Amino acid sequence: MAAPERPTPRLPRGFRDVFGDALVQRQRMIERIVAVYRRYGFTALETPIVEYLETLGKYLPDTDRPEGGVFAFRDERDEWLALRYDLTAPLSRVMAQYPDLPLPFRRYQVGSVFRDEKPGPGRFCEFIQCDFDTVGTASMLADAEVCSVLGDVMEALGFQPGDYRIRVNNRKVLNGVLEKAGLNVADSREDVAGPWLTVLRAIDKLDRVGLDGVAQLLGKGRMDESGDFTKGAALATGQIDTILGYLQLVGQERGALVTALGALTAGSKVGEEGVAELAEIDRLLTAAGAGDERITFDPTVVRGLAYYTGPVYEAELTFEVKDEKGEVTRFGSVAGGGRYDDLVDRFLGKVVPATGASMGVDRLLAALELARPEASGGPDSVLVVVMDPNFMAEYMGLAAELRAAGVAAELYMGEGRVGAQLRYADRRGLPAVVICGENEFASNEVSVKDLAVGRKLAQGMSDRKQWQEERPAQVTIPRGELVATVRRIIDGE
Repeated sequence: MAAPERPTPRLPRGFRDVFGDALVQRQRMIERIVAVYRRYGFTALETPIVEYLETLGKYLPDTDRPEGGVFAFRDERDEWLALRYDLTAPLSRVMAQYPDLPLPFRRYQVGSVFRDEKPGPGRFCEFIQCDFDTVGTASMLADAEVCSVLGDVMEALGFQPGDYRIRVNNRKVLNGVLEKAGLNVADSREDVAGPWLTVLRAIDKLDRVGLDGVAQLLGKGRMDESGDFTKGAALATGQIDTILGYLQLVGQERGALVTALGALTAGSKVGEEGVAELAEIDRLLTAAGAGDERITFDPTVVRGLAYYTGPVYEAELTFEVKDEKGEVTRFGSVAGGGRYDDLVDRFLGKVVPATGASMGVDRLLAALELARPEASGGPDSVLVVVMDPNFMAEYMGLAAELRAAGVAAELYMGEGRVGAQLRYADRRGLPAVVICGENEFASNEVSVKDLAVGRKLAQGMSDRKQWQEERPAQVTIPRGELVATVRRIIDGE
């Protein structure tokens, strides 16, 4: 009889399994983010991971597989469903479906989103977003608040001033500049062909190709170092000069930039509206004590221009890291958003103003590990070693005592001598183990081994002897000092 054919254990491309400590660190980060959202008065919302494809704003396909980066399928009624692409489109559906919600409606949501796109280093097809939005007000107070929330979240996560900056621009200002350059603002619609998107993509590449590179992309095109040629927007010299003049305003203080943008967009109604909105945001942020070192205006922020209608924001980490090629680069954007007054209009046929932002949890975790490894932490549970099975009830009592005091404790349940149990704890990265045998139980004592000592010594400390004297690897203490001793080790004291 032939052996049964067994499935191969494997994951779909672009997906991953996440284990123990990484999940704990992720949850802690989410809790810190949500704490800031709640401090500003946002309330929780949960929507399904599956929506009708039309809800997501993606077109209904004529083929068996839709494009646009979504995972989609047909249900039993032959209607297209899709895994949610972001958390904003479901919010717009909620606002249209529940018209009695009090306005402004202020919600936060945490959940997985799915992108059917080519995965890469640190990029997956499923990832977690933490969104917050205010729907139902056109006031720039809501937009200024977005900037403040982003900054408060960054600091709540342990990033220091100077590690990050919140960059702000306005879609209307850019529309005004391009209008002054002779481009039709109506071309900003996704369904209109023209040089618009080519221009925006050129602007978005400023950090990588510099002003000269952008000028080439606005003109006939640019050839990169590999010899690949990118066709340009084919603008006239005067048009290119207007756009480059706009980009050269980068680096000015908020107030000075608002003045310069006012002069640049004079005569463009939409541009003047955008400048007035930035001026109001600046006034509100200044009143709240948020200076340029924390929140800056940056004309080069062009994220989501087919989606946003006014102010746009981006939280950027400014410290340098090495990329997968070993080259030094800035970590870059970890959050972004903007005002999207037209999104609910798809359902209701009327404008419902809204603004908000989204934070990428996994990218933030990677950044925090690079910027402040000590802040990301590690396991905080301890292992109770089983030296003698005859004392199993007593070991259960030790673990219960630690848990009752709020210390996570694991009782070893595998097979193996003390050495094997210590190796198990070390592989898990646990900070300490509790060791107790017949003699310790008889004298009402307990031994606690600090596993961090061995790890520190393995890293080649300059003064090993002094460090060992100040923090011995193992101590035997009265039973009554167990909880306090374990807590000191977990806290790194």
